[in-house]
Amino acid sequence: MKKFRLFTPGPTMVPEDILLEMAHPITHHRTPEYREMAKEVTGLLQYLFQTKGTCICVTGSGTSAAEAAIVGCCSPGHKALVIRNGKFAERWAKVCKAWDIDHTALDLEWGTGAKVADVAAAMDADSKLDTVIVVHSETSTTALTDVQGIAGLCRERGAIMIVDGITAVGAIPVKMDEWGVDAYITGSQKALMLPPGLGFVAISDRAWDRIEGGKMHSLYTDIKAYRKSADTGDAPYTPANTLMAGARMALRKIKEQGLENIWAETSMLAKATREAAKAIGVKVYAKDTVDSVTALVVPDGIDEPKLRKTIKASYGFHIAGGQGDLKGKIVRFSHMGYVDAFDTLGVISALELTLGQLGYKFETGAGVAAAQKVFAESLK
Repeated sequence: MKKFRLFTPGPTMVPEDILLEMAHPITHHRTPEYREMAKEVTGLLQYLFQTKGTCICVTGSGTSAAEAAIVGCCSPGHKALVIRNGKFAERWAKVCKAWDIDHTALDLEWGTGAKVADVAAAMDADSKLDTVIVVHSETSTTALTDVQGIAGLCRERGAIMIVDGITAVGAIPVKMDEWGVDAYITGSQKALMLPPGLGFVAISDRAWDRIEGGKMHSLYTDIKAYRKSADTGDAPYTPANTLMAGARMALRKIKEQGLENIWAETSMLAKATREAAKAIGVKVYAKDTVDSVTALVVPDGIDEPKLRKTIKASYGFHIAGGQGDLKGKIVRFSHMGYVDAFDTLGVISALELTLGQLGYKFETGAGVAAAQKVFAESLK
């Protein structure tokens, strides 16, 4: 029987014990037991985000949490700079447009991350910009943005910084308070090793001052309502209590392993995958590579949909294709959550075998050997 391994950058694989935790008989959410669990989850989220700020759980995807933060921080009178360097970065500009939020979009080359100089130049050109919205790890292009550097700039200029950390939080270094980020967002189906359905956002005191002083014009994503309920371990609307039970277990496991250890392991898996690609002559797509997800350029003459279909049908590995302008041009591999060195060696081997079947010429086994070398060096 073929074993199925999910290597897409969301949803990711869910550990068996977390699945079993969520399979327990359902309980009611307006109870002391639920409130106790919710308070523990929000406390563990503070460790995850590395913050003393308020952490909010929204029943919805990461987009729901991002919309709550953006709408809350961008009341009339404020103007946002939205860095657009990929498919998900484009979404935050769409949120601004949908809510009539005054904003400017700064388009960067796909495959690159935003730099301090990019943001500084935009703010120099428009003194009204007082909010900056960036994607830490752009999932569609696998590019990394300099969040720490841009956060420092925002502090210097008195601007609020909102970060989409959906494929960053719990996978690569995220230090919200140390860096000075005002709102960090993630979703359950990425590094947190859960099914889709929960959005999480951590908010700084500085951002809360902005939110409380502004006019709130949303309902379900009214972040003020979530904060008020969170004080008692409750939720303003029906929470996904089975997912919250899973989140508690997942966050406990993350804290037990230690974020620094997780960051190091993610980096190792990404490096091994990139070295494997290099060894078989396959190009890594992003210029500013992130460690949570790797994108590889499909070699000339290879049909991308057929490549993914064959890897899944023949070897049980589900990898992701490209989005937008990158559709049919790249394939993407996750390094987040419940995945280890041997899973990674397996998907590299499956990639090699499939490329060979489809006529790509290279030294069979070279990629696996290159990845093994990375793993061996990490154990020294």
